[in-house]
Amino acid sequence: MISHYVYALKVFFSWQEASGGISYNPMSGLKFRRGERNSREALGQDEVAALFTAALSIRERVMLHLFYSCGLRRSEAVKLSIRDVQARHRLLYVRSGKGASRRVIPLTGKVAGELTTYLEQWRKGKESDKSAFMLNRVGKAMSGVSYNHLLKGVVRRAGLWEGVTPHYLRHSIATHLLQGGMSLEYVRDFLGHRHLEATQIYAKVGAHQLQQL
Repeated sequence: MISHYVYALKVFFSWQEASGGISYNPMSGLKFRRGERNSREALGQDEVAALFTAALSIRERVMLHLFYSCGLRRSEAVKLSIRDVQARHRLLYVRSGKGASRRVIPLTGKVAGELTTYLEQWRKGKESDKSAFMLNRVGKAMSGVSYNHLLKGVVRRAGLWEGVTPHYLRHSIATHLLQGGMSLEYVRDFLGHRHLEATQIYAKVGAHQLQQL
């Protein structure tokens, strides 16, 4: 929890420096220790919170929501169109998932609200690509590489392990949902897995992590 507040302070001072509020960032030289992480290990909920704190724009927050709150694959986020996001009805449609599968993802009020803010305040008027939901800075549809680059900037500011990828966020929400008591079948449908065995990986990881608490 202390590290989360330190991340928040680091992000605040970085924003102050970038906006001209201060001429020197007193936390610019602060380095965070980064331990080794297993490729199957999910992020902790405090680490996910640190990522959201480190997000400096609504576009970065929406990117985190797509991979964590909605559990999308990177390829699914790339193909996401404006019509797929029905924030008013709190639904997100994945029309071309892995293996040509389709699914509907329910959105919480908070997530739906932030997706709406993105559409109305950041996305509106940027018509270089009229159909894509997520655009890069020049108004083109986000590619997989663009998503990786955007996430790495947030990860760096949060002081987390540099190897965190979009799949880590998808992996993490699956683990957190199972730890919270959600059924394996529901998490399978949420992730768009065809077979329950694919989802059981997260159940095993979650049980291992709970034993360490």
